[in-house]
Amino acid sequence: MTAATEQTTIPTVLGDLRAGIWVPDVPGRRQKLPGLVLVDGSGDGAFDDFGEWPGLLASCGAVVLAHDKPGCGGSPGHWTSQTIDDRARETLAAVGVLRRHPAVDGTVGLLGVSQGGWVAVRAASLDPTVDFVISVSGPGVTPAAQERTRIERELRADGLPPAAVAEALAWLDERTRRLLAGEAPRDVLDDQRRYADRPWFTIATRYFDDPTMLGFLAGILGFDPVRVLPDVECPVLALFGAADPLVPVPASVAAFASNLTGDRHGIAVFPGADHGLFVGDFDPDRPRAEQLAPGFLPMVTEFLRAA
Repeated sequence: MTAATEQTTIPTVLGDLRAGIWVPDVPGRRQKLPGLVLVDGSGDGAFDDFGEWPGLLASCGAVVLAHDKPGCGGSPGHWTSQTIDDRARETLAAVGVLRRHPAVDGTVGLLGVSQGGWVAVRAASLDPTVDFVISVSGPGVTPAAQERTRIERELRADGLPPAAVAEALAWLDERTRRLLAGEAPRDVLDDQRRYADRPWFTIATRYFDDPTMLGFLAGILGFDPVRVLPDVECPVLALFGAADPLVPVPASVAAFASNLTGDRHGIAVFPGADHGLFVGDFDPDRPRAEQLAPGFLPMVTEFLRAA
């Protein structure tokens, strides 16, 4: 299967974001297909950095749209100034663009990856016209709980003694409380630097070691998916890797299972799969589809067919 790429823009409060649309060319397919908006995870992300993903998902039977995050690929603004709600509104703007595409049958849903899973369920809770959500490694816990899990696992994997791990986690908990209370990120950062000689410092503060990134963290810490999942009216397919080192999978599964309403949802945990749902060490010289958890793409295909 091939997918034709078209370029378009997504109108947002920050300006127009670049976007690409992949339309699958499938002999004998129905005239129109559901639309699927990709919602990127954390960090930088330009629409043309998705690699094989849009084509793989188009092969599942959808017209796929991916867009730049603000400040990436030449698009205006910057994602570090955004909250989860900001990203959700941006995602809904992308839904509107894709819904008007002539190859789309009017049905449009979201596929959120990692942090994009939070954004996807938030967007669906805000707008009942979102037709479905696929969450790939999207935590069912708060950003604070997810970060704590990630860092604790990294510290233990690095062989640090229990006392060092406990001190690091105590700082993370204090940092979270202070940021949620509205304390200036620069002030919190000044205190964080007092621990620079600790063996845990690099691991525990990586990614959030300057005012901009700590300010970004402060802006998303208050999001709790458990509060929005009951307001998601559309079908949700929540997918996890059992070997994901970043996400507390059992707690996330429980959150989706306990807080989604209705009976049109699905949850799957793929044995041996990591955060990207790859099984084994990723080999860049092999096609991604060959390394994904068995059953992942067929499951997405069936879910889209029922959309």
